[in-house]
Amino acid sequence: MSNSGSAVTGNNKHVVRRGETADGTFELVITPESAGWGYSSLRVLNLPAGGSAEFETGQDEMVLLPLSGSCTVATEGEKFELAGRRSVFTRVTDFAYLPRDASVRVSSAEGGRFALPAARATRRLPARYGPAEGVGVELRGAGQASRQVNNFCTPKTFEADKLIAVEVLTPAGNWSSYPPHKHDEERDGEARLEEIYYFEVGSGPSGEGIGYQRVYGSGPGREIDVCTEVRGGDTVLVPHGWHGPSMAVPGYPLYYLNAMAGPSPERAWLICDDPAHAWVRDTWSGQPIDSRLPLTGTSELPT
Repeated sequence: MSNSGSAVTGNNKHVVRRGETADGTFELVITPESAGWGYSSLRVLNLPAGGSAEFETGQDEMVLLPLSGSCTVATEGEKFELAGRRSVFTRVTDFAYLPRDASVRVSSAEGGRFALPAARATRRLPARYGPAEGVGVELRGAGQASRQVNNFCTPKTFEADKLIAVEVLTPAGNWSSYPPHKHDEERDGEARLEEIYYFEVGSGPSGEGIGYQRVYGSGPGREIDVCTEVRGGDTVLVPHGWHGPSMAVPGYPLYYLNAMAGPSPERAWLICDDPAHAWVRDTWSGQPIDSRLPLTGTSELPT
């Protein structure tokens, strides 16, 4: 696995389409170097049935998170059997934490796709297994802003050096990552974090659906303007700026994996809402959470 990765390409340097940065068995490679920042990264490993991959974590701590399929992870003299899931829309999954400066081997009898959110780390923590039952499932928002957040690697739920990572499931027709918010300044109530949004989209009778993502500037020197359609395997990079909403169109639920890290010595997820839209939060107290939530739990949904 290359440390440098492929350069981010395309019409917008903040949008990476599926396959644009593929490298061997990795269908996505976003590194701090290719993103043009210092800490956050993400890879997606695609293994065929009976396939395996070996790589070094280098300077990064990583979490191996099954998107689909199960696998065996061997590292640091440990072996973790991950049950995984059929898809991101069928179950909350187990995962494995991989320390920096480690050799890793991943194998999958039936094949699958596995995300590796990561962060440049200064401390070397032990390799560990994260059970699905230990993932904090949180329902946020209300009404059409209702969504499910799987807090598998946050400061409150799992120890890491720099990495903060969550999964968000948004029912069809709902908006999430809303009100728009930012975390691009180090100050009281806000932390400086680079963020990656990786998307999967539910399917309908004619195939996979679409969603939309918005990111916009938060001040001088933090100019950014993204309003893009996203499909499964697409990625949006957020070095700074207000981000949100993430829009699930009618008929298709939306999934995204967020990977965040930054320079603060404290691992903290602190955000600031866009003042123009922060009032929306006050309206939620009178609205119920969408009855379709939670979309997933720790038991695999039936086919």
